[in-house]
Amino acid sequence: MIAIIDYGMGNLRSVQKAFEFIGHEAVITDEPDVILKADKVVLPGVGAFSDAIKTIKEKKLDKAIYEAVEGGKPFLGICLGMQLIFDKSYENGEFEGLGIIPGKVVRLPENVKIPHIGWNNLNIKMRDPLFEELGESPYVYFVHSYYLETDAPVVSATTDYGKEIQVAVQKENVFALQFHPEKSGSTGLRILENFGRLK
Repeated sequence: MIAIIDYGMGNLRSVQKAFEFIGHEAVITDEPDVILKADKVVLPGVGAFSDAIKTIKEKKLDKAIYEAVEGGKPFLGICLGMQLIFDKSYENGEFEGLGIIPGKVVRLPENVKIPHIGWNNLNIKMRDPLFEELGESPYVYFVHSYYLETDAPVVSATTDYGKEIQVAVQKENVFALQFHPEKSGSTGLRILENFGRLK
């Protein structure tokens, strides 16, 4: 069973429906016990970083997230959920993230249209179980105004949007995607299916 963490923000039902479409049981929950009983955990999200991290801590979901990650469960952050797992965000101020992987979240460069909405191809940078059977330069769907900057050797894919930006990471059992696999057609479904296969 896949637990989709509900902290009051984002497209939870569309993520759940995508997993169900490919045959995986997925529940939307804000209960730490349910998260810890799940086989895999997904942290999705759309919205403001500051509100998200505040709610996660108020509901004590951060403790469940840390325990799930430390216990080796496959963990997937999507969009805002990706940004939350890093050290800090500079969206409308400076806010501490979950710090699971070192890095910061910064605003897209001013020479491009913000927010970045639409399809862009991925530049695959390292072998990542989520990207198996995707072929070269697969196209995926983005909606974001901020992006990751990290020097850690975890970046599995980038895309070009005004500059090369980091849009996917993997560190051991932790995976994160800036784009929306649930909105990325057959490519996105393949990525979610690959995640669902993880042990």
